[in-house]
Amino acid sequence: MKIGILGTGMVGRAIGDKLVKRGHDVMMGSRTSHNEKAAAWVQSAGPNASHGTFAEAASFGEVVFNCTSGAVSMDALSMAGESNLDGKVLIDVANPLESSHGAPPFLAFCNTDSLAERIQSAFPGAKVVKALNTMNCNIMVNPQRLPGDHNVFISGNDANAKSQVITILEELGWKKENVIDLGDITTARGTEMLLPIWLRLARSFGHVDFNFHIVVGKDSRG
Repeated sequence: MKIGILGTGMVGRAIGDKLVKRGHDVMMGSRTSHNEKAAAWVQSAGPNASHGTFAEAASFGEVVFNCTSGAVSMDALSMAGESNLDGKVLIDVANPLESSHGAPPFLAFCNTDSLAERIQSAFPGAKVVKALNTMNCNIMVNPQRLPGDHNVFISGNDANAKSQVITILEELGWKKENVIDLGDITTARGTEMLLPIWLRLARSFGHVDFNFHIVVGKDSRG
């Protein structure tokens, strides 16, 4: 499969590395076609890796990952181009964090809106699925680094798109039974709002090797 990754940071590189190793052709996109981080990643990732602009990566990918910083995601996706995203599964990994007031950062908006919803509204032809935004990038691509079962959440309006994302998550190492489908794209508000507690847990633990595990008991309504 051809996969476009928007963003050259740790998240984009980690996902790109894993998908290249799984045999996919991956193009990493950035603002310019000569981005040094993207070029270095291509050299390390091998012949199935390439890089270009946001628009080139979006056009290249049958599936596109938004791995840009949430603060600039809308601009990056605009540069990628609506026509290049139309009809495609767009996996949104970003969070709308605002750091202008120092650490820890906070959510620029929440409760009645989410970044995933804003992306879906701005690019109605794309099939936006929120996923992988509640953990460190090393766990995104290697859930086995943590002991036992833990969860990844998905949100989106298109059932077929979510099914395709689950298949990709399995390729990243996730057990299908550990994927929790929360429902339509508005449910991304909940996973984005996990970030404040995630950041405080990271500060408390002193590291980011942790994830959320939902323990489900017997339904008491019956």
